[in-house]
Amino acid sequence: MKTADRLAAELRQALGAEHVEVVDQSARHRGHAGALEGGHYDAVIVSAAFEDLDQVGRHRAVYAALGDLRERRVHALALKTFTPDEWRKLRTDPQ
Repeated sequence: MKTADRLAAELRQALGAEHVEVVDQSARHRGHAGALEGGHYDAVIVSAAFEDLDQVGRHRAVYAALGDLRERRVHALALKTFTPDEWRKLRTDPQ
């Protein structure tokens, strides 16, 4: 299983997420010193567990769900976190 798929599965289970996308951006960071430590990933996570949490609280919840990222060979993880209501509004509001 690819690292991105494993991260997505772990986030879905740990956060009860209704939507998770994890995209491996590692190829864009080749040659970067940190790339030797692990991959670079972008993640979109939609979970009711984020209700009543600010951005920092949401990120802490994600990091707690994943544990030690070094063990998963993750160097960088860019997060976009939404509640289900925020996600629906984002998907339906023309901007």
